[in-house]
Amino acid sequence: MSKKVLIIGTGLGALATALRLSSRGYSVEMVEKYHRAGGRLNQLEKDGFTFDMGPSFFSMSYEFEELFRSCNIPNPLQLEALDPVYSVRFANRKKPILIYKDLQKLAEEFLGIEADFEVKMKAYLLAAKKMFHDTEDIVIRKNFNSRIDYLLKLTRVPLRHSPKMFRSMWKELSNTFQSEEARVIFSLVAFFLGSTPFHTPAVYSLLTYTELEHDGYWNVKGGMYRIVEELQRLNTERGVKFHFNTEITSVQTTGGEINSFVDSNGKIWTADIYISNSDAAAFRGKVLKRENFSDKKLDAMEWTLAPFTIYLGVKGKIPHLNHHNYFLGSNFKEYAETIFKTSVSPEKPYYYVNVSSKSNPECAPEGCENIFILCPVPDLRHKPDWSDSNNFANTILQDLSNRIDIDLDKVTLTKTILTPLDWQNQFNLYQGSGLGLAHGLNQVGAWRPSNKDEKFKNLFYVGASTTPGTGLPMVVISSKLVMERIEKDYGSL
Repeated sequence: MSKKVLIIGTGLGALATALRLSSRGYSVEMVEKYHRAGGRLNQLEKDGFTFDMGPSFFSMSYEFEELFRSCNIPNPLQLEALDPVYSVRFANRKKPILIYKDLQKLAEEFLGIEADFEVKMKAYLLAAKKMFHDTEDIVIRKNFNSRIDYLLKLTRVPLRHSPKMFRSMWKELSNTFQSEEARVIFSLVAFFLGSTPFHTPAVYSLLTYTELEHDGYWNVKGGMYRIVEELQRLNTERGVKFHFNTEITSVQTTGGEINSFVDSNGKIWTADIYISNSDAAAFRGKVLKRENFSDKKLDAMEWTLAPFTIYLGVKGKIPHLNHHNYFLGSNFKEYAETIFKTSVSPEKPYYYVNVSSKSNPECAPEGCENIFILCPVPDLRHKPDWSDSNNFANTILQDLSNRIDIDLDKVTLTKTILTPLDWQNQFNLYQGSGLGLAHGLNQVGAWRPSNKDEKFKNLFYVGASTTPGTGLPMVVISSKLVMERIEKDYGSL
């Protein structure tokens, strides 16, 4: 008789885990607080425009290939490589710098900015490549039974990489590049981890290798939400049941096992095995009431940036924007070191702009563009009051208008603003943190909340705040790791 699995949440990690387990004979049921699947990987449809709400690109596309292959399913996603990968606009430079995977084309962008750029970048990428391939199968795609087990696995990583654990990404870049522009551009990957290059260990320089040489960045034809739609379709075909507008609030236990979870309406949900796709740290505190994850201790942890997002539907085409764009000021270090802990909105914000209609014209009415703007801001521990959200949005839109020579206010057909408070309330993101726990050395590997519960033997975790970490490919790997845990404990059906 098949084992029944209840998965709390329907983010990418949950959907991928459900597909793996249902393909192996498990009976799977999923409950979700929001009104549709996807978690942060969601979609906003308004006034004829379609927006990806959160993640807007990904690397390591082969992790999706592995997911579908392991379930004996042809990959249903149509992927398109982005080239240029993205553009970067500095406040003191009119012309954007385009980031290409082709090293010669990339070097041309840095003429007059960074001497001997191609030689330096080759050396930087080679070191990042070695770091990536020396660690991926040792610490990224592996479960750990204890911190000792994790440390023993780390001993298999070549010693030449150890200094990068103790210096920052910014220091690593400063050892290679002389120009501020090169250092800033290739440190932007730290923001993908929800942190800054001044607080991110240099080991994550490997991300530059994944974006420029190893696999690049990818667009999903039809928009990023196609990932969720296809996974939901495949899961439904395999008998997985979905329940929306359902928030789990408490647990019932006997000894070392969970008997059931209870939702906000008092309904009891039972299964043999339980998986939480909610934040692995906050879930332990909020639902399981663990003292080690009390509000005080959760607040003492390192959390990633909070998202302030604007979704803009505009009339007319925007020739000065690419699919992915970064708009930066001229005080990068000062901005990065203060933005995450300030209690006020920045006067000159740095932000990211995604125009997915450049690659997916069906996401906007004919002759229009959809613009998604993400500005990293302090989480709700540091800035709980967002009553200034409209003024802050206007600051960003005025700056963007000036820099692309288009008055966005005059061409806007629809506008939606989400603050960290909205992200917390809609998707249960702790303190509005966009990517969950940060990736400092005290919160990675076996120091990250485990994907197997420390007390209840039939409770597991999947997602960004457990192993191996944040980002779409990491979450897909997370689904494989938790499946391995379950198969080890319960066998293959």
